[in-house]
Amino acid sequence: MGKVIGIDIGGSTTKIVGMDSGKIFSPLLVKATDPVSSVYGAFGRFLNENKLKLSDIDRVMITGVGSSFIEEKIFGIPTYRVAEFNATGLGGLYLSGLDRAVVVSMGTGTAYVMADKGRVSHLGGTGVGGGTLLGLSGLTLNIRNFNDIIELAKDGDLSHVDLTIGDISHDEIAGMPSHTTASNFGKIIDRVSKADIALGIINLVFQSIGMMAVFASRNANTEDVVLTGNLTGVPQAREVFHFLTDLHKVKFHIPENAEFATAAGAAMIDIEAPDVTAMS
Repeated sequence: MGKVIGIDIGGSTTKIVGMDSGKIFSPLLVKATDPVSSVYGAFGRFLNENKLKLSDIDRVMITGVGSSFIEEKIFGIPTYRVAEFNATGLGGLYLSGLDRAVVVSMGTGTAYVMADKGRVSHLGGTGVGGGTLLGLSGLTLNIRNFNDIIELAKDGDLSHVDLTIGDISHDEIAGMPSHTTASNFGKIIDRVSKADIALGIINLVFQSIGMMAVFASRNANTEDVVLTGNLTGVPQAREVFHFLTDLHKVKFHIPENAEFATAAGAAMIDIEAPDVTAMS
């Protein structure tokens, strides 16, 4: 049997992975200025880097918001469109090695799905995500490059930006350490720096995503949350989710290749499964 290619066509990036004998290989990410061009560009680059021929590919499984622009087979290879939520859920479980978890897809916005073995259900979502991070940074800091924002935030101090429990109460509150956030951007000091603001924005985005994941996990009666998507690569994210793990006793997992979970999930789905559409 030939190899299967999974492609996640997002609003800002296109991600592609190969699947061979149940294992992914050569995950690749490209910027997506145009969904159709990015798919063909990513696919061609993937074949070239892996020294593959078209005949080596059994089928192509596409998903993501940009997949609606693909209306025919890619390079004549059997091509199928997969429901994005199904791909995200299955991919999150596959990469994490879990059988049951809330899977969070952190992209331009954020989506939450419940994945239980082969069953996936959409729980909801929030508009808070990477788009929020970039938009607020552009508005307040005049910085619109994602990597520049992350680098700037490394020198930030949240105590110059966020109001904490310790700022408003001398008494201990059960289960809430004094450095727990009481209000994002609720304490802007006069000498606040750009680095402080950048870190405050990142903290606001990840705390918002994380708390919704906590609520979703409690509602779904599971303590496991798998984080996927482009934002998993932000170094400050791990600290935020580590704190939420300690505070709320929810296990946040960021598996290897987490940004490729949806593409991997698409590659895994059987072509006979519901919500799979063949391209003509």
